[in-house]
Amino acid sequence: MTESTVVEIRPTTQISGDALTEVIRGGARQLLADAVEAEVASFMAAFQEEILGSKKRLVRNGYLPEREIMTGIGGIAVRIPRVRDRGVSGQEDRLAFRSKIVPSYLRKAKSVEKLIPWLYLRGVSTDGFSDALEALLGPAAPGLSASTVSRLKSTWESEHEQWQARSLAGKRYVYVWADGVYCNARMEDAKLCMLVLIGATEDGTKELIAVDDGYRESEQSWLELLRGLKARGLEIDPKLAVGDGSLGFWKALAKVFGNTRQQRCWVHKTANVLNKMPKAIQPKAKQALHEIWMADTRANAETAFDLFLETYEAKYPKATNCLAKDRRELLAFYDFPAEQWPHLRTTNPIESTFATVKLRTAKTRNCLSRRSMISMVFKLCQSAEKNWRRLRGYKLIADVIKDIRFIDGVREDRIAA
Repeated sequence: MTESTVVEIRPTTQISGDALTEVIRGGARQLLADAVEAEVASFMAAFQEEILGSKKRLVRNGYLPEREIMTGIGGIAVRIPRVRDRGVSGQEDRLAFRSKIVPSYLRKAKSVEKLIPWLYLRGVSTDGFSDALEALLGPAAPGLSASTVSRLKSTWESEHEQWQARSLAGKRYVYVWADGVYCNARMEDAKLCMLVLIGATEDGTKELIAVDDGYRESEQSWLELLRGLKARGLEIDPKLAVGDGSLGFWKALAKVFGNTRQQRCWVHKTANVLNKMPKAIQPKAKQALHEIWMADTRANAETAFDLFLETYEAKYPKATNCLAKDRRELLAFYDFPAEQWPHLRTTNPIESTFATVKLRTAKTRNCLSRRSMISMVFKLCQSAEKNWRRLRGYKLIADVIKDIRFIDGVREDRIAA
């Protein structure tokens, strides 16, 4: 009879009549046992040809001491197989089995490690933290008290400081998205906002570049942020920057990365234009604006642009002036690959991320310190970054870097073909 990894689920609740829960627990137990058994079998198979006389070099040798891992469905008691190497006597040359599925240092599943900041950052106050964890993990969940949050906050602040000082030497961001986000929490200075910069690398991967506080998105605040990036090694100008109409960012960008082209965010611009029009007109006007930035060619976009101005200029000059003044910057995306237009027309990478930030800060009743607020936002952005998708048509970024000309999203040398 072959040995098997012993994995025992220890329920964290007394609800034994929940058939579905028991099925899930049983399936998780068996899945983990099978996975670890397959892992140790693969390890031993790699050395099955090594024979010492008439005996194999590696043999199973019982189990390591049992330990418990906290998971989202309760505590799992697990014993990892031990393998003995009979071929060497020295510790350095000895082959040892180390599970990658259940590493020796693991005490909590990653899902649980992520659960603590997830709960806090998404709106569960410190007072209700223990109750929330008890409901999810059971009353016996060890080390997951409200005091854990305080320790985590201190750790987040330290992590953010280290991240801000990281070297950017050799990094290149072809596109960047910038925005200043005002959160709903009470801060030490109500005029502070979060300055956020996200970039797309040469392989199309989106990365968080900077998260810092600024004074009302001022030019000086953006200058400090951008110059800090350059001082840490970010020497190459991005090809395109996407942002709203904040003059502070664009003035600072011109001084630090003067060769970077500008693309205004159509979501921000649409909101700004519609705010200068009566509500009864807004649905129709919004559709007209949509036809501009969704046009398949620059010529069609220009035609729709002119039509909007002609239609509304007489009655709503403030709205049309708001649109007309950024005409060139609103249509810059037509000079880049069409596959990437959905990424370049708006600051959506930042907007979607900060939807959760605003949810958390809306739940915060007490006044936050500057450091607490920044570290909270930083951890949320880091969490979101893991789920960011690579840019569409990322292989075309190489052409953008080489300054190959695109007309209406298509390489100029392929239009005739």
